[in-house]
Amino acid sequence: MRFWILITIVAISGLSQGMLLPLLSMLLEKHGVSSSVNGMHAAALYIGVLFISPFLEKPLRKYGYRPMILLGGFIVILSLALFPVFHSFFLWFFLRLCVGIGDHMLHFATQTWITDFSPPERRGRNLSLYGFSFGIGFSAGPLLASLASLHESLPFYLSSLFSLVSWCGVFFLQNEQPKEWQRSDSTNVAQRLLHVWKYAWMALLLPLTYGFLEATIHTIFPVYALREHITVEHVAFILPAFSFGGIAFQLPLGALSDRFPRKRVIAAALFIGSASFFSAYLFHHSLIAIAICFFIAGMFVGSLFSLGIAYMADLLPKELLPAGNLLCGMLYSLGSMTGPFTTGLAIQIGTNHSFFFMMCSLLFLLFLIMLSKQPMKQSD
Repeated sequence: MRFWILITIVAISGLSQGMLLPLLSMLLEKHGVSSSVNGMHAAALYIGVLFISPFLEKPLRKYGYRPMILLGGFIVILSLALFPVFHSFFLWFFLRLCVGIGDHMLHFATQTWITDFSPPERRGRNLSLYGFSFGIGFSAGPLLASLASLHESLPFYLSSLFSLVSWCGVFFLQNEQPKEWQRSDSTNVAQRLLHVWKYAWMALLLPLTYGFLEATIHTIFPVYALREHITVEHVAFILPAFSFGGIAFQLPLGALSDRFPRKRVIAAALFIGSASFFSAYLFHHSLIAIAICFFIAGMFVGSLFSLGIAYMADLLPKELLPAGNLLCGMLYSLGSMTGPFTTGLAIQIGTNHSFFFMMCSLLFLLFLIMLSKQPMKQSD
Protein backbone atom coordinates (compact mmCIF):
# COMPACT_ATOMS: atom_id res chain seq x y z
CA MET A 1 0.00 0.00 0.00
CA ARG A 2 2.86 2.37 0.82
CA PHE A 3 4.36 2.01 -2.65
CA TRP A 4 1.09 2.57 -4.51
CA ILE A 5 0.13 5.58 -2.38
CA LEU A 6 3.48 7.16 -3.20
CA ILE A 7 3.09 6.29 -6.89
CA THR A 8 -0.38 7.88 -6.93
CA ILE A 9 0.98 11.07 -5.36
CA VAL A 10 3.68 11.25 -8.03
CA ALA A 11 1.14 10.73 -10.83
CA ILE A 12 -1.09 13.54 -9.52
CA SER A 13 1.97 15.77 -9.16
CA GLY A 14 2.78 15.09 -12.83
CA LEU A 15 -0.83 15.92 -13.72
CA SER A 16 -0.65 19.30 -11.98
CA GLN A 17 2.68 20.20 -13.61
CA GLY A 18 1.52 19.08 -17.05
CA MET A 19 -1.63 21.17 -16.63
CA LEU A 20 0.06 24.28 -15.26
CA LEU A 21 2.66 24.84 -18.00
CA PRO A 22 0.38 25.07 -21.07
CA LEU A 23 -2.58 26.59 -19.20
CA LEU A 24 -0.66 29.56 -17.79
CA SER A 25 1.08 30.08 -21.13
CA MET A 26 -2.24 30.34 -22.95
CA LEU A 27 -3.78 32.60 -20.29
CA LEU A 28 -0.78 34.94 -20.32
CA GLU A 29 -0.83 35.02 -24.13
CA LYS A 30 -4.51 36.00 -24.05
CA HIS A 31 -3.64 38.78 -21.62
CA GLY A 32 -1.14 40.22 -24.11
CA VAL A 33 2.11 39.05 -22.48
CA SER A 34 4.97 38.73 -24.99
CA SER A 35 6.28 35.25 -25.80
CA SER A 36 9.72 35.94 -24.28
CA VAL A 37 8.24 37.19 -20.98
CA ASN A 38 5.81 34.26 -21.08
CA GLY A 39 8.77 31.89 -21.28
CA MET A 40 10.57 33.72 -18.48
CA HIS A 41 7.44 33.41 -16.32
CA ALA A 42 7.52 29.62 -16.77
CA ALA A 43 11.03 29.57 -15.27
CA ALA A 44 9.53 30.33 -11.83
CA LEU A 45 8.71 26.64 -11.34
CA TYR A 46 12.35 25.66 -11.78
CA ILE A 47 13.68 28.63 -9.82
CA GLY A 48 11.70 27.17 -6.93
CA VAL A 49 13.38 23.80 -7.44
CA LEU A 50 16.88 25.31 -7.43
CA PHE A 51 16.08 27.55 -4.47
CA ILE A 52 14.84 24.81 -2.13
CA SER A 53 17.33 22.05 -3.09
CA PRO A 54 20.14 22.99 -0.63
CA PHE A 55 17.73 23.00 2.33
CA LEU A 56 16.09 19.55 1.99
CA GLU A 57 18.69 17.05 3.23
CA LYS A 58 18.82 18.09 6.89
CA PRO A 59 15.03 18.20 7.59
CA LEU A 60 14.54 14.87 5.79
CA ARG A 61 17.14 13.27 8.06
CA LYS A 62 15.65 14.90 11.16
CA TYR A 63 11.88 14.56 10.58
CA GLY A 64 11.56 11.73 8.06
CA TYR A 65 9.72 11.22 4.79
CA ARG A 66 6.06 11.74 5.68
CA PRO A 67 6.31 15.29 7.11
CA MET A 68 8.20 16.49 4.04
CA ILE A 69 5.64 14.94 1.67
CA LEU A 70 2.78 16.47 3.68
CA LEU A 71 4.35 19.93 3.73
CA GLY A 72 5.27 19.84 0.03
CA GLY A 73 1.82 18.58 -0.92
CA PHE A 74 0.11 21.26 1.18
CA ILE A 75 2.11 24.02 -0.54
CA VAL A 76 1.10 22.67 -3.97
CA ILE A 77 -2.61 22.29 -3.07
CA LEU A 78 -2.83 25.79 -1.63
CA SER A 79 -0.95 27.38 -4.54
CA LEU A 80 -3.13 25.69 -7.18
CA ALA A 81 -6.29 26.82 -5.40
CA LEU A 82 -5.07 30.43 -5.24
CA PHE A 83 -4.32 30.84 -8.97
CA PRO A 84 -7.97 31.64 -9.92
CA VAL A 85 -8.30 34.04 -6.98
CA PHE A 86 -5.60 36.41 -8.23
CA HIS A 87 -5.09 37.58 -11.82
CA SER A 88 -1.74 39.25 -11.29
CA PHE A 89 1.37 38.53 -13.35
CA PHE A 90 3.66 38.79 -10.34
CA LEU A 91 1.42 36.84 -7.97
CA TRP A 92 1.14 34.06 -10.55
CA PHE A 93 4.94 34.08 -10.76
CA PHE A 94 5.16 33.70 -6.96
CA LEU A 95 2.53 30.94 -6.89
CA ARG A 96 4.31 29.09 -9.70
CA LEU A 97 7.56 29.35 -7.70
CA CYS A 98 5.73 27.90 -4.67
CA VAL A 99 4.48 24.98 -6.78
CA GLY A 100 8.09 24.29 -7.79
CA ILE A 101 9.18 24.31 -4.13
CA GLY A 102 6.35 22.05 -2.99
CA ASP A 103 6.67 19.62 -5.89
CA HIS A 104 10.41 19.27 -5.39
CA MET A 105 9.97 18.58 -1.66
CA LEU A 106 7.40 15.94 -2.55
CA HIS A 107 9.51 14.30 -5.26
CA PHE A 108 12.72 14.35 -3.25
CA ALA A 109 11.03 12.59 -0.32
CA THR A 110 9.03 10.04 -2.36
CA GLN A 111 11.94 9.10 -4.64
CA THR A 112 14.33 8.68 -1.71
CA TRP A 113 11.74 6.69 0.25
CA ILE A 114 11.04 4.31 -2.65
CA THR A 115 14.78 3.84 -3.20
CA ASP A 116 15.25 3.17 0.52
CA PHE A 117 12.62 0.46 1.00
CA SER A 118 12.98 -1.24 -2.40
CA PRO A 119 15.11 -4.41 -2.35
CA PRO A 120 17.97 -4.40 -4.89
CA GLU A 121 16.27 -6.97 -7.13
CA ARG A 122 13.15 -4.76 -7.46
CA ARG A 123 14.63 -1.29 -7.21
CA GLY A 124 14.88 -0.78 -10.97
CA ARG A 125 11.29 -1.91 -11.50
CA ASN A 126 9.96 0.33 -8.72
CA LEU A 127 11.83 3.40 -9.94
CA SER A 128 10.70 2.69 -13.50
CA LEU A 129 7.10 2.66 -12.30
CA TYR A 130 7.83 5.90 -10.45
CA GLY A 131 8.96 7.58 -13.67
CA PHE A 132 6.17 5.95 -15.67
CA SER A 133 3.46 7.23 -13.31
CA PHE A 134 4.81 10.78 -13.42
CA GLY A 135 4.96 10.60 -17.21
CA ILE A 136 1.36 9.41 -17.47
CA GLY A 137 0.19 12.21 -15.17
CA PHE A 138 2.25 14.83 -17.01
CA SER A 139 0.87 13.66 -20.36
CA ALA A 140 -2.71 13.96 -19.11
CA GLY A 141 -2.08 17.49 -17.82
CA PRO A 142 -2.83 19.29 -21.14
CA LEU A 143 -6.16 17.44 -21.32
CA LEU A 144 -7.05 18.90 -17.94
CA ALA A 145 -5.86 22.32 -19.13
CA SER A 146 -8.29 22.13 -22.07
CA LEU A 147 -11.18 22.39 -19.60
CA ALA A 148 -10.31 26.10 -19.43
CA SER A 149 -12.54 26.44 -22.50
CA LEU A 150 -15.47 25.77 -20.14
CA HIS A 151 -14.18 28.01 -17.35
CA GLU A 152 -10.69 29.37 -16.72
CA SER A 153 -10.73 28.37 -13.05
CA LEU A 154 -11.91 24.78 -13.56
CA PRO A 155 -8.49 23.14 -14.27
CA PHE A 156 -6.93 24.83 -11.22
CA TYR A 157 -9.66 23.70 -8.84
CA LEU A 158 -9.80 20.15 -10.22
CA SER A 159 -6.01 19.79 -10.00
CA SER A 160 -6.07 21.09 -6.42
CA LEU A 161 -8.86 18.63 -5.57
CA PHE A 162 -7.01 15.64 -7.08
CA SER A 163 -3.87 16.65 -5.18
CA LEU A 164 -5.85 16.90 -1.94
CA VAL A 165 -7.30 13.39 -2.35
CA SER A 166 -3.89 11.82 -2.98
CA TRP A 167 -2.33 13.92 -0.20
CA CYS A 168 -4.82 12.48 2.33
CA GLY A 169 -3.44 9.01 1.60
CA VAL A 170 -0.12 9.99 3.19
CA PHE A 171 -1.81 10.08 6.62
CA PHE A 172 -2.26 6.30 6.38
CA LEU A 173 1.50 5.77 6.11
CA GLN A 174 3.82 5.26 9.06
CA ASN A 175 6.66 7.75 9.08
CA GLU A 176 10.18 6.50 8.44
CA GLN A 177 13.59 8.11 8.29
CA PRO A 178 16.52 7.30 6.00
CA LYS A 179 18.28 4.22 7.34
CA GLU A 180 21.58 5.07 5.74
CA TRP A 181 22.54 8.59 4.80
CA GLN A 182 25.98 9.40 3.46
CA ARG A 183 26.93 12.83 4.73
CA SER A 184 29.30 14.61 2.40
CA ASP A 185 32.13 16.85 3.45
CA SER A 186 30.82 20.24 2.36
CA THR A 187 34.32 21.48 1.55
CA ASN A 188 34.63 18.88 -1.23
CA VAL A 189 31.21 19.27 -2.88
CA ALA A 190 32.32 21.87 -5.44
CA GLN A 191 35.45 19.87 -6.23
CA ARG A 192 33.44 16.70 -6.83
CA LEU A 193 31.00 18.55 -9.08
CA LEU A 194 33.92 19.87 -11.13
CA HIS A 195 35.31 16.33 -11.47
CA VAL A 196 31.89 15.09 -12.58
CA TRP A 197 31.70 17.79 -15.24
CA LYS A 198 35.28 17.12 -16.35
CA TYR A 199 34.71 13.44 -17.05
CA ALA A 200 30.98 13.27 -17.90
CA TRP A 201 30.11 16.65 -19.44
CA MET A 202 28.87 14.98 -22.61
CA ALA A 203 26.39 12.85 -20.68
CA LEU A 204 25.34 15.84 -18.55
CA LEU A 205 24.29 17.74 -21.69
CA LEU A 206 21.45 15.23 -22.10
CA PRO A 207 19.44 16.14 -18.93
CA LEU A 208 20.07 19.81 -19.76
CA THR A 209 18.67 19.28 -23.27
CA TYR A 210 15.71 17.26 -22.04
CA GLY A 211 14.76 19.99 -19.57
CA PHE A 212 15.01 22.54 -22.39
CA LEU A 213 12.82 20.45 -24.70
CA GLU A 214 10.15 19.43 -22.21
CA ALA A 215 9.57 22.89 -20.74
CA THR A 216 9.69 24.60 -24.14
CA ILE A 217 7.24 22.21 -25.78
CA HIS A 218 4.69 22.53 -22.98
CA THR A 219 5.15 26.29 -22.54
CA ILE A 220 5.91 27.82 -25.96
CA PHE A 221 4.08 25.46 -28.30
CA PRO A 222 0.69 26.65 -26.92
CA VAL A 223 1.82 30.21 -27.73
CA TYR A 224 2.79 29.12 -31.26
CA ALA A 225 -0.53 27.31 -31.61
CA LEU A 226 -2.63 30.30 -30.58
CA ARG A 227 -0.76 32.54 -33.03
CA GLU A 228 -1.38 29.97 -35.78
CA HIS A 229 -5.08 29.90 -34.85
CA ILE A 230 -4.94 26.35 -33.48
CA THR A 231 -7.70 25.78 -30.92
CA VAL A 232 -7.12 24.85 -27.27
CA GLU A 233 -8.72 21.44 -27.88
CA HIS A 234 -6.24 20.70 -30.67
CA VAL A 235 -3.34 21.80 -28.44
CA ALA A 236 -4.57 19.32 -25.84
CA PHE A 237 -4.46 16.64 -28.55
CA ILE A 238 -0.97 17.46 -29.85
CA LEU A 239 0.94 18.18 -26.63
CA PRO A 240 0.56 14.74 -24.96
CA ALA A 241 1.93 13.06 -28.11
CA PHE A 242 5.53 13.92 -27.16
CA SER A 243 5.14 12.55 -23.62
CA PHE A 244 3.29 9.42 -24.79
CA GLY A 245 6.08 8.72 -27.27
CA GLY A 246 8.64 8.93 -24.48
CA ILE A 247 6.60 6.66 -22.22
CA ALA A 248 6.00 4.07 -24.95
CA PHE A 249 9.63 3.76 -26.01
CA GLN A 250 11.52 4.43 -22.78
CA LEU A 251 12.15 0.81 -21.82
CA PRO A 252 12.95 -0.43 -25.38
CA LEU A 253 15.40 2.44 -25.94
CA GLY A 254 17.05 1.76 -22.59
CA ALA A 255 17.40 -1.93 -23.50
CA LEU A 256 18.98 -1.00 -26.83
CA SER A 257 21.51 1.22 -25.04
CA ASP A 258 22.44 -1.76 -22.83
CA ARG A 259 22.89 -4.07 -25.81
CA PHE A 260 24.69 -1.70 -28.19
CA PRO A 261 27.21 1.11 -27.51
CA ARG A 262 25.24 3.64 -25.51
CA LYS A 263 26.81 6.65 -27.18
CA ARG A 264 25.80 5.43 -30.65
CA VAL A 265 22.23 4.74 -29.54
CA ILE A 266 22.01 8.24 -28.06
CA ALA A 267 23.46 9.80 -31.24
CA ALA A 268 20.92 7.96 -33.41
CA ALA A 269 18.08 9.03 -31.12
CA LEU A 270 19.19 12.67 -31.31
CA PHE A 271 19.33 12.57 -35.12
CA ILE A 272 15.85 11.06 -35.44
CA GLY A 273 14.49 13.57 -32.91
CA SER A 274 15.99 16.46 -34.86
CA ALA A 275 14.54 15.11 -38.11
CA SER A 276 11.13 14.74 -36.46
CA PHE A 277 10.94 18.40 -35.44
CA PHE A 278 12.09 19.46 -38.91
CA SER A 279 9.36 17.28 -40.39
CA ALA A 280 6.83 18.96 -38.07
CA TYR A 281 7.84 22.29 -39.62
CA LEU A 282 7.47 20.90 -43.16
CA PHE A 283 3.96 19.59 -42.39
CA HIS A 284 2.87 22.34 -39.99
CA HIS A 285 -0.35 22.83 -41.96
CA SER A 286 -1.59 19.41 -40.75
CA LEU A 287 -2.44 18.95 -37.07
CA ILE A 288 -2.31 15.16 -37.38
CA ALA A 289 1.14 15.35 -38.99
CA ILE A 290 2.42 17.59 -36.18
CA ALA A 291 1.06 15.15 -33.58
CA ILE A 292 2.75 12.20 -35.34
CA CYS A 293 6.05 14.08 -35.54
CA PHE A 294 5.81 14.97 -31.85
CA PHE A 295 5.12 11.33 -31.00
CA ILE A 296 8.15 10.12 -32.99
CA ALA A 297 10.32 12.82 -31.42
CA GLY A 298 9.13 11.71 -27.98
CA MET A 299 9.97 8.10 -28.79
CA PHE A 300 13.62 8.95 -29.37
CA VAL A 301 14.39 12.03 -27.25
CA GLY A 302 11.77 11.59 -24.52
CA SER A 303 14.24 9.36 -22.67
CA LEU A 304 17.23 11.71 -22.79
CA PHE A 305 17.18 12.23 -19.03
CA SER A 306 17.38 8.53 -18.14
CA LEU A 307 19.82 7.81 -20.99
CA GLY A 308 21.99 10.69 -19.75
CA ILE A 309 22.12 9.22 -16.24
CA ALA A 310 22.99 5.77 -17.64
CA TYR A 311 25.73 7.22 -19.86
CA MET A 312 27.03 9.28 -16.94
CA ALA A 313 27.29 6.10 -14.86
CA ASP A 314 29.41 4.57 -17.64
CA LEU A 315 31.88 7.46 -17.45
CA LEU A 316 32.19 8.01 -13.69
CA PRO A 317 33.58 5.96 -10.80
CA LYS A 318 30.97 4.91 -8.27
CA GLU A 319 32.10 7.40 -5.63
CA LEU A 320 31.16 10.29 -7.96
CA LEU A 321 27.69 9.01 -8.89
CA PRO A 322 25.83 10.88 -6.11
CA ALA A 323 27.41 14.17 -7.19
CA GLY A 324 26.63 13.26 -10.79
CA ASN A 325 22.95 12.70 -10.04
CA LEU A 326 22.80 15.98 -8.16
CA LEU A 327 24.30 17.79 -11.14
CA CYS A 328 21.85 16.07 -13.52
CA GLY A 329 18.92 17.44 -11.54
CA MET A 330 20.40 20.93 -11.43
CA LEU A 331 21.11 20.98 -15.17
CA TYR A 332 17.61 19.67 -15.94
CA SER A 333 16.16 22.60 -13.98
CA LEU A 334 18.54 25.02 -15.70
CA GLY A 335 17.46 23.76 -19.13
CA SER A 336 13.81 24.01 -18.09
CA MET A 337 14.36 27.62 -17.05
CA THR A 338 16.25 28.79 -20.13
CA GLY A 339 14.33 26.86 -22.82
CA PRO A 340 10.99 28.71 -22.74
CA PHE A 341 12.66 32.14 -22.52
CA THR A 342 15.14 31.65 -25.39
CA THR A 343 12.58 29.98 -27.66
CA GLY A 344 9.97 32.61 -26.81
CA LEU A 345 12.51 35.31 -27.65
CA ALA A 346 13.28 33.55 -30.96
CA ILE A 347 9.58 33.60 -31.84
CA GLN A 348 9.31 37.24 -30.85
CA ILE A 349 12.31 38.31 -32.95
CA GLY A 350 11.82 35.89 -35.85
CA THR A 351 8.71 33.99 -36.94
CA ASN A 352 6.35 31.58 -35.22
CA HIS A 353 8.11 28.68 -36.95
CA SER A 354 11.31 29.54 -35.06
CA PHE A 355 9.88 27.16 -32.44
CA PHE A 356 10.58 24.15 -34.69
CA PHE A 357 13.98 25.46 -35.79
CA MET A 358 15.11 25.86 -32.16
CA MET A 359 14.14 22.27 -31.30
CA CYS A 360 15.68 20.87 -34.48
CA SER A 361 18.94 22.85 -34.21
CA LEU A 362 19.55 22.01 -30.55
CA LEU A 363 19.19 18.27 -31.10
CA PHE A 364 21.29 18.31 -34.27
CA LEU A 365 24.07 20.24 -32.49
CA LEU A 366 24.12 17.67 -29.69
CA PHE A 367 24.16 14.90 -32.32
CA LEU A 368 27.29 16.44 -33.87
CA ILE A 369 28.93 16.68 -30.43
CA MET A 370 28.21 13.01 -29.79
CA LEU A 371 29.84 12.07 -33.09
CA SER A 372 32.89 14.33 -32.85
CA LYS A 373 33.87 14.30 -29.18
CA GLN A 374 35.35 11.52 -27.10
CA PRO A 375 34.72 11.52 -23.33
CA MET A 376 37.78 11.92 -21.09
CA LYS A 377 38.92 8.67 -19.52
CA GLN A 378 39.42 8.26 -15.80
CA SER A 379 43.09 7.82 -14.97
CA ASP A 380 42.24 5.30 -12.31
